[in-house]
Amino acid sequence: MALVTSKEMFAKALNSDYAIGAFNVNNMEIIQGIVDAAKIENAPLILQVSAGARKYAKPVYLLKLVEAAIEDSGLDIVLHLDHGEDFDICKKCIDDGFTSVMIDGSKYPFEENVALTKRVVEYAHEKGVVVEAELGRLAGVEDNINVDSRSATFTDPDEAAEFVEKTGVDSLAIAIGTSHGAYKFKGDPYLDFERLQKIRELIPNTPLVLHGASTVLPEFVELCNKYGGNIPGAKGVPEEMIRTAANYGICKVNIDTDLRLAMTAEIRKILFENPSEFDPRKYLGPGRNAIQRMVQHKIKNVLGASNKR
Repeated sequence: MALVTSKEMFAKALNSDYAIGAFNVNNMEIIQGIVDAAKIENAPLILQVSAGARKYAKPVYLLKLVEAAIEDSGLDIVLHLDHGEDFDICKKCIDDGFTSVMIDGSKYPFEENVALTKRVVEYAHEKGVVVEAELGRLAGVEDNINVDSRSATFTDPDEAAEFVEKTGVDSLAIAIGTSHGAYKFKGDPYLDFERLQKIRELIPNTPLVLHGASTVLPEFVELCNKYGGNIPGAKGVPEEMIRTAANYGICKVNIDTDLRLAMTAEIRKILFENPSEFDPRKYLGPGRNAIQRMVQHKIKNVLGASNKR
């Protein structure tokens, strides 16, 4: 049981029909729910921390909570920085003990993205840490990520191959139609699987990552709205599309919005039905259980990662 890199996990998933769940964490209850689910399902696990999570919970608290989860569960866990915006934040997380970092230079021109990513890779590899980068841009809003749909561009397969060769990055997040947040599609859901297959053919030994991959299950949106929420028209990536992506070479699937919806729906229900309740344990505990059920569902029915640890 230890903090580990994703190297061995990705090596196993690379030529398989399953993907590894990378779940965003913000507090103790979310971490406990995710880790309990992964232990029950005997699944590989990546916990990831965004800029918003670092600001909310403070980095030292999150690190100690993950260390406690490892001790309590006996699992090997990857601790990953999600959407690191510059070299300094990546360096800070590496120095603090993260085993994986993402440098997101997708907003920059290609050569600037290459230079920034290469700098992070060189520093991280000296410390035994792995690096994820992004090429192409996802639309949507999540934490400090806000990309207009007109600015979102799909990943060019030839550029992906050149990017990996020039940077030495360990994994690559690609844009094939997903987006951040709860409003992923205005019309029918669409993922460019032909583009995914082409990228896979050109860089067959590079694990590919799918961001913005929550399915935004309607029952949780409805539950939130039933008990006072206001989330009209939320739409995510259909589960069968995520399964297909795993079959086509996606090794890591990022999930955040679905966790938020599951926890919020349960807390809203409890507080609506028990308006006199003010003990946080009475609603955060069930919220934690909702996280566990959601993650077990993802591992078994979407990612196909049960018993792959």
